[in-house]
Amino acid sequence: MIYFSKWKIALILAVCLAGFVFAAPNLLSRQQADQLPDWYQPVNLGLDLQGGSHLLLEVDVQAVLQEQLNSLVEAVRNDMRQNRIRYADLGVVGTSVQLRLLDQAQFEEARNSLRRLDSDVEVQVRDNGLAVLTYTEQAQTVRRNAVVNQSIEIVRRRIDELGTREPTIQRQGEDRILVQLPGVSEPERVKELLGRTAVLSFHLVDHSTSVEEALRGRVPPGSMLLPSIEQDMSGQPAHYVVRRRVELSGDLLVDSQPAFQDNRPVVSFRFNTQGARRFGDLTQQNVNRQLAIVLDNQVISAPSIREPILGGSGVITGRFSVQEANDLALLLRAGALPAPLVVLEERTVGPDLGADSIRAGQIATVLGLVLVLAFMLVAYGTLGVFANIALLVNLALLLGALSLLGATLTLPGIAGIVLTLGMAVDANVLIFERIREEMRNGRSLINAVDAGFKRAIVTILDSNLTTLVAAILLFQFGSGPVRGFAVTLAIGLVTSMFTAVWVTRLLMSTWLRYSKPKSLPV
Repeated sequence: MIYFSKWKIALILAVCLAGFVFAAPNLLSRQQADQLPDWYQPVNLGLDLQGGSHLLLEVDVQAVLQEQLNSLVEAVRNDMRQNRIRYADLGVVGTSVQLRLLDQAQFEEARNSLRRLDSDVEVQVRDNGLAVLTYTEQAQTVRRNAVVNQSIEIVRRRIDELGTREPTIQRQGEDRILVQLPGVSEPERVKELLGRTAVLSFHLVDHSTSVEEALRGRVPPGSMLLPSIEQDMSGQPAHYVVRRRVELSGDLLVDSQPAFQDNRPVVSFRFNTQGARRFGDLTQQNVNRQLAIVLDNQVISAPSIREPILGGSGVITGRFSVQEANDLALLLRAGALPAPLVVLEERTVGPDLGADSIRAGQIATVLGLVLVLAFMLVAYGTLGVFANIALLVNLALLLGALSLLGATLTLPGIAGIVLTLGMAVDANVLIFERIREEMRNGRSLINAVDAGFKRAIVTILDSNLTTLVAAILLFQFGSGPVRGFAVTLAIGLVTSMFTAVWVTRLLMSTWLRYSKPKSLPV
């Protein structure tokens, strides 16, 4: 146990050197660290340390389920007409679609036809002719999970487009999303970007009636009246009558970028192959007609098609500011949300509070480190020096590991580091006390050191493994700050075992080989 081969010495020194190298960026300022490569960065500071925004969002899943029921109504209407089945009172009632069949002889035919519409729909036809279509519980659960997961992905894309460093985006419960954005100083803009569904669609403008007639409630069948971002002569929002049919949807876009046209901010867009073909056909067949570009049920532009556009790209014009053009391009690139998001909780942590937290954490860490170092020196003398060197190496390895993994350090994470510093010397205390006991039993110093390491290693592994299991469970079932504490605690346990068992033993082995002491120094 006292002898070390050269490759073991080289391995231990290499690990220690790597720890100091990867921990080094934490000594630099943020401006200096930004000039380093992405893989060589300091530990990321969490929301509670550098300030930022905390948002708890709720996905309006019911709106999606309602839209699904409305689509089912249209499918039932078309099916009944195609099969010439007489019906009445078709519509959505609660969480089901209901209609009344008028001809009893068609009950069975209607039941079979409705069942073929969707395998996820349960169909009941009662004796009085009332037909009830309800989505199964499993189908609703699958749809709900899909909507929430897709919303998380779209939120992640939008946050990534903002360039936020190390955001936290995770699901909470069945239909909620937790968003933490360290360093973000404009929470209102973030809320606006995350709250917009950004459903983009292209509709032909209906000139068969005037806007004045439509405002009086005389909207032609198959059309709808939509407001515009522009204003009319009276200063009120202008309106357009557009066809309900979606000629082209925004999910076919592959890119959108802010640009300038005639010194005005615009948004350029580009379709994929399928979208480019459909856009070319649309513009070719409707030259000299207006094409309304609709975003979240609001017309943002309605240009006239002067000539076919066959390149699969175009420009959205409007009275945009530079910021609005940037935000619209960001939303279109990230994609549309499948359901609206509602902000349930909002907290903003100021940078001053974060700086106070960092200062308090630094004081606690330094004070804890100094007290532990002093205790080991007083209690164990020369052996305490070896334990203190191992403790400093342990701290470097811990910071280096957190930096290398790109972990985010929070206040509970700092608590985990402070706790690790106190626990790191436990193994050394066990070893040193075992060595003292062996010396009291009459062994020589070398034999006592050898036996001390051999017999203490089992206890060290047992105590650290049980704590490691607890840290893993905290990470698995905890969230947010609890996970941050679990990560630092787990990494600290691994590094402390390495430094206590290998680094301390290497230091003592070197000391015994070159100093050749006869007794244990106090």
